[in-house]
Amino acid sequence: GPQLDKPAAALTVAGRKRLEVARALATSPRILLLDEVLAGLNPSELRDFLPVLQDIRAGGVTILMIEHVMQAVMSLCEHVHVLAGGRIIASGEAAEVVRNPAVIEAYLGPGAAQRLTSHA
Repeated sequence: GPQLDKPAAALTVAGRKRLEVARALATSPRILLLDEVLAGLNPSELRDFLPVLQDIRAGGVTILMIEHVMQAVMSLCEHVHVLAGGRIIASGEAAEVVRNPAVIEAYLGPGAAQRLTSHA
């Protein structure tokens, strides 16, 4: 397509992210390490990019990711480790970890877990 002749610097942020992933996949890895590959994408770009990662995973490639985009974590990850202050504060299935009071406190601030449960 028209993107093939463009230098990487001329691509959109989403285009450069896709290029980064494609370049890594060219080596036929069994494990793909992604460090905040979704950072800087708008909601539309994120919706377009998530199926790409899901297809990679479905193709048998293990994805190890560092990510703050919870939509991606919830849709892609079987197992999650949450770090705060350089230490693992929670581990488990994504749906379980996002309800962990230590995780809620670490990311939403002191008292957040209490505020959330009192409104439920």
